[in-house]
Amino acid sequence: MNYTMARLTQKQETFCIKYFELGNASEAAKLAKYSPKTAYAIGAENLLKPQIQARIDELRKKVEDDAISTEKERRKILTQIQRATIADFVDEYGNLDIKNKAQLQTSAVQEIKTERTLTGLRTTLKLRDPIGAITEHNKMDKIYSEGVIYNDIKVLIVREKPREIDAV
Repeated sequence: MNYTMARLTQKQETFCIKYFELGNASEAAKLAKYSPKTAYAIGAENLLKPQIQARIDELRKKVEDDAISTEKERRKILTQIQRATIADFVDEYGNLDIKNKAQLQTSAVQEIKTERTLTGLRTTLKLRDPIGAITEHNKMDKIYSEGVIYNDIKVLIVREKPREIDAV
């Protein structure tokens, strides 16, 4: 519990949550068990109180924070992409494994396309680029940028042109 929440009464806390959900101060006041006769005035009054404004701002910020993926979530997605192979999605005959539909709901799958042909249905499965996922992981770990950083020393990888070998 933070400092702002500690200074609110239960009615005020409920008002903040309901106002945040509905955007209507009168309705929020009624749902917080303030008198229906004074709900309009109480709602407007509550919105002027600094601690209530702060609490509503906290609720907004929490929703914004929850909407943004965390580093852990991004790493999990990149790992799914990096580790996925076609064999994870097809049976031993190369057919899409329909029993595993939930497994198709992964970030690794870029596209599933089914089209009717003269001989029946043909399903194409396209996975995302695992090398790209590895590259993004390396960028997150700061071990990839025109070379490798090793113990605070940047090592550039330079490839020489292949030498021509004279045939004897």
